[in-house]
Amino acid sequence: MEAIQKKYPDAMIIDVTSKSQDEFVQFSPFYPHGGIPVPFTEGRVAVSVEGIWQGLKVFEDVDVDWHTLSKSDMKDIKRTTRKYGPCLGHRKGLDGEELLGYIEARKLIYLPSYKWVLDNRLQKLVKAVKIIAKNKPVVLLDYDTNPDVNDPRRPLSHASLIKAYIEGNYPE
Repeated sequence: MEAIQKKYPDAMIIDVTSKSQDEFVQFSPFYPHGGIPVPFTEGRVAVSVEGIWQGLKVFEDVDVDWHTLSKSDMKDIKRTTRKYGPCLGHRKGLDGEELLGYIEARKLIYLPSYKWVLDNRLQKLVKAVKIIAKNKPVVLLDYDTNPDVNDPRRPLSHASLIKAYIEGNYPE
């Protein structure tokens, strides 16, 4: 935080991670908004975007995890290869047969789920960030800085998605 403040001394630094200590924590994909439609799964909803992303992962010996969809404590949501072995992809819906590759899953699962939250749960905070940005530079603090949906080497930055949404060019 100190290095960022030094690099951007006039900016408002907004922490959008799951560790944020203010209302902007709601931008975290781990935040339990509830009622988020699970892509390709009619009538099913999840508590968080991360719950959807992790819940639809399929591993060599472990399929989707319905329980991840309802986790609301923002802890122990991640399902890792260290614990479950090689990830084969993301299932296209809880009952779907098709497995999506990483980038395709980002585009068909993660992006629409996060956009749904921005559209339906975060309009008040989106407007607040827009107002702040009119008066001073804004830095959205995130763990990752990768804004490229098509870059599989690094996790996608949700801060970059917030920025793109505010600027009217959210990736489709």
